[in-house]
Amino acid sequence: MDRLRFVSLASGSSGNCYYLGTAGYGILIDAGIGSRTIKKRLKVLGVPFEHIQAVFVTHDHVDHIKAVGTLGEKFLLPIYATELTHKGIDRSYGVTQQLSSSKKYIEKGQSIQIIDFRVEAFAVSHDATDNVGFTIHYKGKRFTIATDLGHICASASEHIRLANYLVVEANYDFTMLRNGYYPERLKQRICGERGHLDNDETAAFLAKNYHAGLSHVFLCHLSKENNSPEIALQTISGSLVKSGVKVGEEVHVQVLSRSSMTELVVFEN
Repeated sequence: MDRLRFVSLASGSSGNCYYLGTAGYGILIDAGIGSRTIKKRLKVLGVPFEHIQAVFVTHDHVDHIKAVGTLGEKFLLPIYATELTHKGIDRSYGVTQQLSSSKKYIEKGQSIQIIDFRVEAFAVSHDATDNVGFTIHYKGKRFTIATDLGHICASASEHIRLANYLVVEANYDFTMLRNGYYPERLKQRICGERGHLDNDETAAFLAKNYHAGLSHVFLCHLSKENNSPEIALQTISGSLVKSGVKVGEEVHVQVLSRSSMTELVVFEN
């Protein structure tokens, strides 16, 4: 069986873009970095740009949609998002080329078939025009991404709990945010139910809901000012260890870089 492979091209407030594929094809989840950067980073990995079959957009904040216009209208890739998210993209100052023929729709609870991938959208809680996460079903495995969410609502919980491979937000350390220089209004927005997940919330949920089928956890969208890779990894791994999970053996936990590409991960069947 052709093995599933994943790479984060960028994961942070300056831009988010993830590639999931097989030896012959793949998809992008979000496109918040330039199209030239996307092509260049995929080339370094030996992934032909032509392998990309579609782009799936989680929400319309600019750090997730910067390149969708170019990818859709210049490179003719279908851009899948909810109807409300597409309306937000149309209004966004960060998208230089309006989507037209490349505009495609996927609503919460629906799924789209891309060759052997069945891509399913689910609701998450955030303060964009509309917000979803995605689960990609591939030959009995589930790859789930839940980025930019203020709390783990029922729909997100259902998908995260069943994932075999999981990309999940660990945006901030609460103490760092509380003691940091951000204005109080911004702190409240980040901490709110439509803001972002902190390390402790992510850690507690994973420790409570760990199952033997979960082999990889990737921590995404870390704050530059209010978190660090070391703190996030220590918090999440420590919580799993306390609950009896053998981190590094039963499950691998990795922090995704904010601005640079990670190494390509090829999952075991």
